[in-house]
Amino acid sequence: MSENKKLISTIVEGQDLVMERIFDAPKKLVFEMYAKSDHLEKWWGPQGWETENRLFDFKPDGVWHYCMRCMDENQGEFFGHESWGKAVFHEIVVPEKIVYTDSFSDEEGNIPGAIPDILITMDFVEDGDKTKLLIRSHFSSEESLQQVKDMGIVQGLESQFERLDGYLEEVS
Repeated sequence: MSENKKLISTIVEGQDLVMERIFDAPKKLVFEMYAKSDHLEKWWGPQGWETENRLFDFKPDGVWHYCMRCMDENQGEFFGHESWGKAVFHEIVVPEKIVYTDSFSDEEGNIPGAIPDILITMDFVEDGDKTKLLIRSHFSSEESLQQVKDMGIVQGLESQFERLDGYLEEVS
């Protein structure tokens, strides 16, 4: 691990997983990385995965339907695996806040329900020339939160945010 690697700070508050991460980019640019489909496809997902947005309608009640594919042969059994997701946006305040429900889905966008939905509130906070991203993920129960933590949500986000760091450097 390099000395410059930034980690997500996390705390659990009942049914909420609260995460914080600092990015070396202005708030408007970090927000734009979530607001535009072409940007999301460049960095969304952990290292070794590619994302294809099937649908991206960034507005309240809009839907984001996407597929992440593992393209890294070194990830063993995950190589070639597809993971479909579907988000429904509830609230968007440019460039301050995004609130959405995130769910696993199938290729058609149907939500199987075996893995819990997550209500996610993202706050983008200016921190000098940097951006503090605060993510509050609300689960239906503490057991659901633990299930998703056990699946590696924090490690996956750390990997994903490393990709976002690299992409922010490219577009800055």
